[in-house]
Amino acid sequence: MLPLTSGGSSFTVALANEQATERLVTDIAAMLEPGDLVTLSGDLGAGKTTFARAMIRNLADNPDIPVPSPTFTLIQTYDLPRFPVVHADLYRLEGPGELAELGFDDLPKDAVVLLEWPDRAAGFLPPDRLDVAFTLNPQAGPEARKVRITGYGAFVSRAERIPAVRRFLDASGYGQAERRRIQGDASTRSYERLRLGEQRAILMNSPRRPDGPPVRDGKPYSAIAHLAEDIIPFVAMANGLRQRGFSAPQIYEAELSDGLLIIEDLGAEPVVAGDPPAPIEERYAAAVDALIALHSQELPGAIPVAPHVIHVLPTYDIDAYLIEAELLLDWYLPRRGVAVSDAVRADYVALWADALQMAVEAEATWVLRDFHSPNLIWLPERQNVARVGLLDFQDAMMGPAAYDLASLLQDARVDVPELLEVSLLGHYVRSRSESDAGFEPADFIRLYATLAAQRASKILGIFARLDRRDGKPQYLRHIPRVWGYLQRSLAHPALAMLQDWYSLNVPAPESEPAPPQS
Repeated sequence: MLPLTSGGSSFTVALANEQATERLVTDIAAMLEPGDLVTLSGDLGAGKTTFARAMIRNLADNPDIPVPSPTFTLIQTYDLPRFPVVHADLYRLEGPGELAELGFDDLPKDAVVLLEWPDRAAGFLPPDRLDVAFTLNPQAGPEARKVRITGYGAFVSRAERIPAVRRFLDASGYGQAERRRIQGDASTRSYERLRLGEQRAILMNSPRRPDGPPVRDGKPYSAIAHLAEDIIPFVAMANGLRQRGFSAPQIYEAELSDGLLIIEDLGAEPVVAGDPPAPIEERYAAAVDALIALHSQELPGAIPVAPHVIHVLPTYDIDAYLIEAELLLDWYLPRRGVAVSDAVRADYVALWADALQMAVEAEATWVLRDFHSPNLIWLPERQNVARVGLLDFQDAMMGPAAYDLASLLQDARVDVPELLEVSLLGHYVRSRSESDAGFEPADFIRLYATLAAQRASKILGIFARLDRRDGKPQYLRHIPRVWGYLQRSLAHPALAMLQDWYSLNVPAPESEPAPPQS
């Protein structure tokens, strides 16, 4: 445990009754992540245990789950769908020295801890936490409470978004909606499924991306790689895709300055099936057809968003390609115990700069950038290309058509058999050749292999980084699959020099976990 920290960001809520308490519980439950600590402060009878009980039932999605007070057992643990929850009560502790005896050091690292009477641990609380402090408010009624919510450390910005999200939902008419957190991606964005009577929608909570440390020429990685900083690119691309007949979500409500959207719920029918999941060939073919249709159009480099607001798509330039490819050097190789010298880095960058020159010079189209199974929804009631719902395109750029095809056919989270990859790649090439006399199949296939290898190198680095830096080891299980895709791509004759470099300098992921079986 670390010393108590001061400061923080606070707001106060008046709770008139149990319904108001449950609404606050919903607001806070939506922003919780594995490993979070929520301290519950206040006098006896102020409502700490009532709040904790409501929180556990919300996270369990079960209003009837027994939640006894831990006053005598001190700790109760619940294995819930999103993460384990630990409910602890320190009231009977005589001092913080008894914390270790309770087994706090042995709690699951991914557990959310609800801690009553945190003053008993004063001076030993970690710096990143959310405190919910209760006081009675008898003037307003017997059930009334005043609650002060304070975020400390990393919780400051997250605490500030709780009232912002509540105001947005109330103003948009979804204030009374049932909210359920959706499994998200590897980013800071979060999503909730909203249900209000017969209405269905998705709440997209996308705080502005903070700049990281400068990594090159005074710029952070996100700026060099052209990652979206706010939700304006998402709104622009969603509208641009819908206008052209593609099934991107309709934007129902938007608060651009706060990074909040209510969008169409496209459902959850995937383009994969089975355990482990495997491509459904018809649906992957439909996704390829959607790319063919998109790449056959003349697409603008700037899209209107709102009056006086235009989104200009960045260009997938050589600096972006290289900074992505170097993630292999920065994260994957150190994970495998390989030290990267300046000479090794220089050779790697020079080989990639040469190989990627054709990508820089290729005819540019919209590159959605994350066109793979987690972001594709099957919509059988729709027709033609609209059968494939599209998500997660806020990082779109102007670049080569082959990138998104490689993203789909070498899906980092799904085993795409090589025969299926070759078949669908052939289908794409034939279709483009028939409709475009200037389309060069051999050049496209070479570009496809090059971008697939670049993308696999980037993903190996990203998955290693998610484990080492962000504490998300679950992505490591995909590394062997991505390594296999990398070997497929490097086998193209045009990449022979890169293949030699990888053979000499990059060890296979022999010690990584096997690909997921569920």
